[in-house]
Amino acid sequence: MNRRNMLMTKSYPWMMNQKGFSLTELLVVLIICGIVVAGIYRVFVAQTKAYVVQDQVVEVQQGIRSAMEIILRDLRMTGFDDDSPPSKIAVTRPLVPGDHSVTISYEYDHTTCHTIAYTRDGSALRLTRRLTITKDDGKVVIEPVEVLLENVDALNFTFGVDIDDDGFVDNWVPSAGIGMSKVVAIRVVLTARPVQVNPDLTVISPRTLESTVVLRNLCMVK
Repeated sequence: MNRRNMLMTKSYPWMMNQKGFSLTELLVVLIICGIVVAGIYRVFVAQTKAYVVQDQVVEVQQGIRSAMEIILRDLRMTGFDDDSPPSKIAVTRPLVPGDHSVTISYEYDHTTCHTIAYTRDGSALRLTRRLTITKDDGKVVIEPVEVLLENVDALNFTFGVDIDDDGFVDNWVPSAGIGMSKVVAIRVVLTARPVQVNPDLTVISPRTLESTVVLRNLCMVK
């Protein structure tokens, strides 16, 4: 030991006990860090996919609710006919029932009748609404088809019939089972699914909403 080292040992004894890292230790540390980073990345990717799935589910549920509200709003008007003297409209066929479609008519004002058809486009999987406006002078205006909802798996209608004419539903039947009975309510079942934006996502099950509306204007018809 030379004089300089002897002086350093006496003055700074801790410096002579320092040890460095070997190449093997550095490699082990790097491997551990890599494993930790890979784990964090996998968790991040999984959380991102879960967020996308949840966002799609919320979007389709809101879409179904909005479409259902529009359908029910129109169904409630089925058969409305103002019989006051100023009215020039007579609603002769308020309801055209179908198992997967329905067409309703009502008096919009004293000179206008609205006829609205709801159908499911099986090829495009869309719920559509078409409004036909008929004026008292015979003029007919057919509005463009309005798409209410995409990726619709099912649109089903069943009809509550009043057999004994007491104003209450006696039975729920498909359109073919109505016969001569009076329809006083309609049950709507709407099923749709989210758009699969990522092919590696697990298939999301469709969402279904069911609602029933009383046809108050037809209930009052004797």
